[in-house]
Amino acid sequence: MEILVCVKRVPDTAENEIEVNSSGSDIERDDLVYSVNEWDNYAVEEAIQIRDKVGGSVTVVTVGDEEAEEVLRREMAMGADTGIHLCDEAFEGSDGKGIATILKAEVERGNYDLILTGALADDGAGQVGGMLAAMLDLPYASVVNSVEPVDDTKLKVGREIEGGNQEISEIALPCVLSIQTGINEPRYVGIRGIRKVASLEIPVRSAADLGLAAESIGAAGAVVRRVDYFVPELGAGAEILEGSTEEIVDKLIELLKAKGGLK
Repeated sequence: MEILVCVKRVPDTAENEIEVNSSGSDIERDDLVYSVNEWDNYAVEEAIQIRDKVGGSVTVVTVGDEEAEEVLRREMAMGADTGIHLCDEAFEGSDGKGIATILKAEVERGNYDLILTGALADDGAGQVGGMLAAMLDLPYASVVNSVEPVDDTKLKVGREIEGGNQEISEIALPCVLSIQTGINEPRYVGIRGIRKVASLEIPVRSAADLGLAAESIGAAGAVVRRVDYFVPELGAGAEILEGSTEEIVDKLIELLKAKGGLK
């Protein structure tokens, strides 16, 4: 099975104190520590496990600047067979639709049976996987927390749905899946693994290589633009009611009346 996994380089929230910059247009990115998006890491591990069961190869792809290569090498050290780096100044400022457009162009260059993305990234939108599937006219499942190959033509997938319930479906190949955290336990990547892939060549592809028009990607092609970042103001905090049960009930009723909750 030929599997493509889309990965993203994001600020490591465990290693950084995230702050909004002075203009309110973005987070302060100077001196941030970056890593692979957590959801994407689970997707790569799942791809490796599927490959080890049924054969084939795992390719990781990312859209980003020159520094984004580091996440490709990390995932190759984890067990992915090859990496592809989509890098061009024209890609800067792309919204979710633009990123999906770039990835679609790369997918169409190959012959993939399965395309995986993380369910979310640092922006929390969770939209690229669905958009990519729609552009490719392929079946799609989101927040997938189990994958089981049935045969060469379909998979059995589990999804989280409302109320903590689980939905099991069969989905035809080729398809796109957005992977949820907890689906597996991503393996540890050691220094030896990173050194092993340090000299491997990773092809870099530009907008021209992908046949993309400048007006369809980047800031020029964006239909959604971030206009502001801000930290919500803190409220007055919680009030702890003390006393006997009857006293607490009386105080709660008075508070609800004062706030307009009761008349």
